Amino acid sequence: MPRITVGLGGILILLGIIAYAATSFASVTALIPAFLGLVLLVSGLIGFKNAKIGIHIALVVALLGAIGTSMNVMQLGALFAGDAERPAAVIVSTVTFVLLIVYIVVGVRSFIRARRWKNTEA
Repeated sequence: MPRITVGLGGILILLGIIAYAATSFASVTALIPAFLGLVLLVSGLIGFKNAKIGIHIALVVALLGAIGTSMNVMQLGALFAGDAERPAAVIVSTVTFVLLIVYIVVGVRSFIRARRWKNTEA
């Protein structure tokens, strides 16, 4: 899980930087995926030393990030209709949201597997 966390952090940092550049450096909010990615990257690095703490932090950050980006995801209909106020924000938020949700699912499944393995071993 720490490797996946570090990888996702790197992807989100890259996504945030690309979004910021693509919007002509107009708004710092385009860097939100990069900020989330940085926290996930650090959490993943912590996870190499102490997986339980690092990955729990990463999953909480991912959940908060998914909740935070969901309001822009709700504007996908307006994007497809051509009425979105900030189409780039909707697209970047949707990509971020999907990546975070997939990460949360993988992380929870990993914890469930670890718990089952620990219980069968005891």
